[in-house]
Amino acid sequence: MTGNVKVHGHFNGLKTTLLFALMWAVIMLIWWFTGGSQGTLGIYIVIGLMTTFISYWFSDKLAIASMRAREVSEQEAPVLYRVVRELSAKAGKPMPRVTIAPTMSPNAFATGRNERHAAVCCTQGILQILNERELRGVLGHELMHVYNHDILTSAVASAMATVITYLGYSLMYFGGGNSRDNRNSGGGIGLIGLLASMILAPIGASLIQMAISRTREFDADEDGSRLTGDPEALASALNKISVGVQTEPMPQTAGTQSVSAMMIANPFSAQGFSRLFSTHPPTDERISRLMQMAQEMRESSVEAGGPRGSQLRY
Repeated sequence: MTGNVKVHGHFNGLKTTLLFALMWAVIMLIWWFTGGSQGTLGIYIVIGLMTTFISYWFSDKLAIASMRAREVSEQEAPVLYRVVRELSAKAGKPMPRVTIAPTMSPNAFATGRNERHAAVCCTQGILQILNERELRGVLGHELMHVYNHDILTSAVASAMATVITYLGYSLMYFGGGNSRDNRNSGGGIGLIGLLASMILAPIGASLIQMAISRTREFDADEDGSRLTGDPEALASALNKISVGVQTEPMPQTAGTQSVSAMMIANPFSAQGFSRLFSTHPPTDERISRLMQMAQEMRESSVEAGGPRGSQLRY
């Protein structure tokens, strides 16, 4: 059975829309502090779009090159090929290119501006620790990132974050027209607003961008599990990947950092305060949602007179 698979839960689509609206609100607020010049805003929007366009248009090639991954043949990775082919056929989409990255840190990602220019990448580490059922769960998740056009969503968020950051810098170096008037008439209120804008705006933009990334991870978990019909497999895989990353985290290089947000789990060891800036939701929360989804699917199957299914231990 083929067809488009796109199921969203937990109002994640609405959350993403609201976060984008918040980003625009921040842009307009800082623009007002800079004096409301249309030329200034236009320049920064052009900068944001230009710096993002190349990374979006060539996202598959850049990501694969950053991980030093190579495209493999079906003879080299028959199981990986079979799973990707079956899932893409089930979704009614073209089969993406299949690549493997030479690192033992367990992880995977999919990238590409659309289904016709997509690639999936698994590390050598993830192929060693997951069984075929768990690998299917991971690849279902990753393929849904492409089918849900999450690369475009991330690119738009990145462009908007760039605009906010440059507006904040303009306040730092050139001051703000409206805020200057406020200082003359209202004491230090304008100065406080100016300082808050130029210091907190880039931080706020990054946090909103990360929040958008987290909602897309939840969507890919749910939609990928609908595609495979097996949320428990993904839950088991996430547990193994989480343990594997803590045991053997990925080296933090310019290449791995640029791709880290695309990966199914944070490839670096995130502890304490650094978890606030993680582009991935907590693994425990993701597993809990998946197990709840599996329970609901079993109950629906029993009500329909189908088999109960089997639980996957992890």
